[in-house]
Amino acid sequence: MSMSPVARPTAAFFDLDKTIIARSSTFAFSREFQAGGLISRGAVLRSAYAQFVYLVGGADHDQMEKMRQFMSQLCAGWDVQTVKDIVGDTLHNIVDPMVYDEAVSLIEEHHAAGRDVIIVSTSGAEMVEPIGEMLGADHVVATRMEVADGRYTGKINFYAYAENKAKAVKDLARKRGYDLAECYAYSDSVTDVHMLETVGHPYAVNPDKDLRKIAVERDWPILVFQRPVALGSRVKLPPAKPTLTALAIAGVAGIGAAMWVHARRARREQPL
Repeated sequence: MSMSPVARPTAAFFDLDKTIIARSSTFAFSREFQAGGLISRGAVLRSAYAQFVYLVGGADHDQMEKMRQFMSQLCAGWDVQTVKDIVGDTLHNIVDPMVYDEAVSLIEEHHAAGRDVIIVSTSGAEMVEPIGEMLGADHVVATRMEVADGRYTGKINFYAYAENKAKAVKDLARKRGYDLAECYAYSDSVTDVHMLETVGHPYAVNPDKDLRKIAVERDWPILVFQRPVALGSRVKLPPAKPTLTALAIAGVAGIGAAMWVHARRARREQPL
């Protein structure tokens, strides 16, 4: 008597910003950081302006590298517990993330089909993880900062961007036994094309012009999400957990052109 092979597990990998999250809550987090004494008013304003630039035009590879540098410099020396307290309270009591209704429904459909749901984001893990928990994600891949003696050192242990996202997806697939040929992935950005290529079912969601071109050339389905709703209106939000970390770091995915302002000012302030 022959035994039928047991199907390998599968997963759906989702980018976060502009794929699930419809409108960034970065500025709200930034104001709370300012109130807590972590960043200056100038940094808040620069972040808000750069968020606008990002939402309008996106960020290219060079801008993302400048974001990485800015992010690490900005949070160096921050007390981790202070960040936890400020943003944990903000996330649960002030900011109700705006998400695409279509994305939340898609997540529910994948779970109903027995697939794991993995959020893969360039934003800081401390912000992505509690949002992932709200969405019912099974795992989160995100940028991770180095901590020493209870403070952020300014170094990045893992930068979840471009090829690093794809590598993390492959590593997770090996660890959990996912059949990548039967897995799904969703993103809006051409910087995630490496991640999309790793799965058998890639989808472009509200794609930027470069990803749209690739999707058309490769016959990848293009999805249009256009119904932003408050996350709390779609899922039951958990009670506030002071121990949940939610580091926004002035928005790794939304700083864009502010890198130039910060770098130029830093150079001017250096002694000759």
